[in-house]
Amino acid sequence: MIRFGIIGTNWITESFISAAQELNDFRLTAVYSRKEETAKEFASKFQLSTTYTDLDDFSKSNEIDAVYIASPNSFHAQQAIACMDQGKHVLCEKPIASNLNELLEMKAASERNNVVLMEAMKTTLLPNFLAVKENLHKIGKIRRYNASYCQYSSRYDKYKEGIVMNAFKPEFSNGSLMDIGIYTIYPMVTLFGKPKGLQANAHLLESGVDGQGSILFEYDGMDATVTYSKIANSYLHSEIQGEEGTIIIDKIHTPEKLLIKYNDGTEEDITLPQNTKSMFYEAEEFIRLIKSGEKESTMNSITNSLTTMELIENARYQIGLTYPADQKAT
Repeated sequence: MIRFGIIGTNWITESFISAAQELNDFRLTAVYSRKEETAKEFASKFQLSTTYTDLDDFSKSNEIDAVYIASPNSFHAQQAIACMDQGKHVLCEKPIASNLNELLEMKAASERNNVVLMEAMKTTLLPNFLAVKENLHKIGKIRRYNASYCQYSSRYDKYKEGIVMNAFKPEFSNGSLMDIGIYTIYPMVTLFGKPKGLQANAHLLESGVDGQGSILFEYDGMDATVTYSKIANSYLHSEIQGEEGTIIIDKIHTPEKLLIKYNDGTEEDITLPQNTKSMFYEAEEFIRLIKSGEKESTMNSITNSLTTMELIENARYQIGLTYPADQKAT
C-alpha cells in the first residue's frame, strides 16, 4: 500500500484520486492546502480527517509515502523539493516546473534522496498512445507529425469581462503553451526525441501570457507542427504522416480512436480498449516504479521532461513570454 498526500484541491486532483482509487495499492491519507477551510472541505469529500496548511509539516508527515502535486505551476518546484527532501516520492502535474532550471533542481533532489520523480503526463501512458508507438513502423518513413489541441477556456469569458483568473496569470507560470501546448509537444518528444530546431509564434494577451500559438519543429527527414489555444476551439484530428500511410489520432491529449489510412486505400483500426478514467495509467505507472524500486519511468522519463521543458522555454523566448519564476532561476 502506497500512502498518498495531495497538494492541490481542484477538479484535476479529484479526477486523479477517482482514477487512482481503482488501484489496490493506492491509499489517500492527507491533503495540503494553503487555506485550512479549503483543505478540510476537500478532505471531507474523501472521508479524510488529516489536513495540513504548513508545507513543512506536510512533507515531514509519517503518514505519507508519496505526494501528488496539482497546485499552480509556479509552486511545483518548491513543493516537490520540500517533499523529496523528506524522502517522499513525487508525481507532479504537467508542466512539471516553470522552467528548465527548476526542473534540474527537482531532478537533483530526487537523486540525492533516492526517490521517484515523475511528470504526470497522462497521454503517453495511455494504451492508445502506446498503440501509436507500436504501429509507427507500419506507415514507413515518417515525414510529419501534426498535432492540434485548441480548447476555448471558460475562464476566457471572465478574462474578457476584466476578471483575470489564475489560468491567465504569468505569476503562476500559466498560459496556453504551458497548459495546452505541452500536450502536443511531450508526445512528440516521446515518439521522436529532441528536434534540431524550432520556430514559434503566439498571440500574447494583455495579462502577459499567451492565448494561443503554433510551433514548427525540424527533425532529420521530417518536420513537426503543433497548434494550441485557450481562446478558440479546433475540431481537427492529429496525424503522423509516413511514406506508406498516415496514423490519424482523434485527440492528441487523450487518444481514444486510432486509424491508419494506407496509401493503397485500405484502413486499419488500431484502437485499444482503455480505462475511461484517463489518469488511471499514470497512477499505476508511478506506484509500479515505487514498488519495483525503479527511479524513472521509461515513457515519462526525466529526460523526456527535460527535453520538453527545454523546447517550451526556447519557444517562450522566441515569443517573448516570461514568468516571475524565471527571474528566481539560478
